[in-house]
Amino acid sequence: MSQTKRPCIVFDTNALVSAAILPASPCRRALLLATGNFCIVHSSATWLELDEVIARKKFDRYFSDESRSEFLLTLARASQFIESSASVTDCTDPADYRFLELALDAKAETIVSGDEHLRSMHPWRGIAILSPGEFLQGHA
Repeated sequence: MSQTKRPCIVFDTNALVSAAILPASPCRRALLLATGNFCIVHSSATWLELDEVIARKKFDRYFSDESRSEFLLTLARASQFIESSASVTDCTDPADYRFLELALDAKAETIVSGDEHLRSMHPWRGIAILSPGEFLQGHA
C-alpha cells in the first residue's frame, strides 16, 4: 500500500444508484475510477439513504436482491465509514445537507453528484461538486 493518503471523495445516492443499475454509465465509470484513486467515504446517514433507495421496488427490473446486496457489499469493502458531526444548511435542498456534512468532516476533495441543488454550489468551501461526466473529464 502506498504511503500517500488518497484524497477523499463523496458520491451522492443518485450517482451510486445509477452506478449500480447502469453498468455502462458515466456514474459507474466514475465510481470505478474513484475506487482506484480515492478514498470513498460514507456516513451512517448517507449509507442508510443508499440502502433504502436501492431497495425500492422500482429498481427490481434492473437487478435482483442478490445483485443489490453484492453491489452494497463491494462498495462497503471499497469505502471508509466516518461519523459526520458537521452541521450544514447551505443547500436549498435539506436532503443534501448530509453529503455536504460528510464532505466537510472527511476533508473530501470532491463530491460527485447529478443533483442540480448540489452542483449549483460548485465549488463549495474548497470542495469540487462535479457531475460524473465532469469528474471523468478531470481525471482522464
